[in-house]
Formats: sequence, C-alpha cells, structure tokens
Amino acid sequence: MSSVDPLEAAKFEAYAQMWWDAQGRMWPLHTLNTLRVQILREALAPLLGRSAEASWEGLSVLDIGCGGGILSESIARLGAHVVGVDVVARNLEIARQHAVVSGLEIDYRHSSAEALAASGEQFDVVLNMEVVEHVADLTGFMQACNAVLRPGGATAVATINRTVLARVTALWAAEYLLRLLPRGTHQYQRLVKPSELTALLQAGGCEVVTQCGVGVDPFRRRMWRRSSLAVNYMLLAKKAEGVTMPVTH
Repeated sequence: MSSVDPLEAAKFEAYAQMWWDAQGRMWPLHTLNTLRVQILREALAPLLGRSAEASWEGLSVLDIGCGGGILSESIARLGAHVVGVDVVARNLEIARQHAVVSGLEIDYRHSSAEALAASGEQFDVVLNMEVVEHVADLTGFMQACNAVLRPGGATAVATINRTVLARVTALWAAEYLLRLLPRGTHQYQRLVKPSELTALLQAGGCEVVTQCGVGVDPFRRRMWRRSSLAVNYMLLAKKAEGVTMPVTH
C-alpha cells in the first residue's frame, strides 16, 4: 500500500458520515455520479462490445477508492459484479450498511490497488474516480491499477486538471467561497494533467479512446459533459489484448 497517504486517509475518515447526504454537502458528488454513470455507459460499452443500453451482467468491475459506495451501487444496479476497495475502514462500514438497505450485493474490501495487483486479481472494468490526486505515489498507484485490468478490459480515470482555472474554481471557489466541499479536500500540487495520466496509462498498455470534461453550475446544482478538460476531466481507455504488466514499482 505504498501509494496510501495516511493524512489523506484521515481526511476522508472525517467525511465518512456525509457520503449519502445527497441534499447536503455531498450533493456535488451525487450529481457528478449521475453524469458519470451516463458517460461510462456510453463510452465504455463499445470498448466492451455492448450497447450503451445493455446490462453489465457478467462483467467484473473494480471501484478503486469507493468511499461510501455511491458509484459502486450505481454500477451494481447495471448488473455487474462489483468489488469496491477503500483504505478507510469507516467508509466501508457506511458502504456496506447502505448496500444492505438498498438490497445490493457488493464485495467491499479494506484494501488497495497494490494489494489486488500483488494477488494477481484482474477485472473487466477498473473505475478510478477522484483518487489519483490523493495518493502518495502516483506512478506506483497507476501501475497497480493497470495491472488489475485484464487484457482487453476498459478503464476510466477521473480527476481535476492542474491548471490556474482549476485552482480558482475547483479548489478555491468550491472549497472556500461556496463551500461545496470541505476545506482542504484537494491540494493543487497533487492535481494531475491529462498528458501525465495518459502517459501512465500507456505505460500499462492502455490507450485512451475517449476523454471529456465536466461543466458545473453550483447555483442550479447542475453538471454536464463538455469538451474542455481545463477543470474536471475523465479519460477512458482500453487495455490491449495480450498485455501483462506485473507490478515492479
């Protein structure tokens, strides 16, 4: 678990009770989740040989940094077998409790991408949402994420760009002015540029097929897909067949 930052883990331990408050401070995450699921269905389906409307039944999906299970539950409802991993035990308690109430079977584990990679476990789809900006060792973390994706599988990585615009809007305005997120959720120096993520994906045999940004209207609580990657963005990639990438970092 070399990429785990104890300070970042402690930060999200404090946020645990807020995960399912869709009308409270976590509304941006819930609104973003709805948009992301739509994008994932549209963009990943062709990579997996399915239509955007088709069930994900038969697919194994890994949700890295699953938090309270918001995305994991949405993907489980599509019919996939979902494994959600997080390094914060309290998050997993919340996720398990909510899954029971929701009538969903989700395999939640107190683990990390590195641990799964070391075990040799692989998945059809790897979802890596808003995690890369919180890890201590980005290269090692991405190497592990690439390793747990089976050859021919698809992955999605979402984060915030390291730009002046993102610093003003996604960090300062969102956390300090509008208080959409708890202060200190993100640190500018840890944000990752699309070109940096693309290089790390390519190093693991994954080619970016689709990319998109997210527009945000905090006053109407709306989010939408857009072409600009200047602030929030997502990269969707497919791993080449026959690629094996052992963890060496």
